[in-house]
Amino acid sequence: MPQGTPTKAGERGFSLIELMVVMVIVGIATAAISLSIAPDPAQDLRRDAHELVLHLAVAQNEVRIDGRVIAWQADGEGYSFARGTWYAAPGSAIPVVSTAGVLDNFARDDELRPRQWRVAPVQVTPAQPVLLTSEPIGAGWRMELRHGDATVVVQRNAAGGYEVH
Repeated sequence: MPQGTPTKAGERGFSLIELMVVMVIVGIATAAISLSIAPDPAQDLRRDAHELVLHLAVAQNEVRIDGRVIAWQADGEGYSFARGTWYAAPGSAIPVVSTAGVLDNFARDDELRPRQWRVAPVQVTPAQPVLLTSEPIGAGWRMELRHGDATVVVQRNAAGGYEVH
């Protein structure tokens, strides 16, 4: 069509009201889709497990440098690390601090300070403390973190590496 030629009424394009109706429909559809996507209930538990693995590795390195055993212990609300002189009481697999040692709970250490779980309560199996020693190679272990129906497994292999499953 040459310039300056008048246009017919049917060739003008979309009106503002038509565009607004389309935008409202797109907004409603977007809101419906975003509300229907349920969050993964295990996401925060997995995030806690990955952070725990990093803190366990830091504690393991601290033990190798310092030489003193560090124990990790959890309850439903969180977990903490403690350094001291540890031994297993007769007839028990649960370590206790000796009377000769004083526990360092790392209250001022950014990496090893006591922490809260993102989702609580978290059940840790087995519930006994984990002792980190200066031995680079040792027996592997496995623990489960559970919150509701979500379960995450944290493992330490014999070479001292930590993994989350």
